[in-house]
Amino acid sequence: MNIIQKIIFSWRYRRAVSNAEKLHRSTKRKYFVILLGGKPVAVSKRKVRTLVATRKFRKGVTVADIEKRALYTTS
Repeated sequence: MNIIQKIIFSWRYRRAVSNAEKLHRSTKRKYFVILLGGKPVAVSKRKVRTLVATRKFRKGVTVADIEKRALYTTS
């Protein structure tokens, strides 16, 4: 079962990275691939700011902390 979970995670990760790159090319914004609900998701830096402001993360977490821990970051 563990190998199936790894395959599914790698597929979701690759899909999130390609989605982040595609969105970055079209909008020129910075995108992060982070884990939300246990799944890798492409999220813009602006959306991360709103998530931090609405306390979706623990108290004291900043955008810089999330950027450091992101699985992938567009340039």
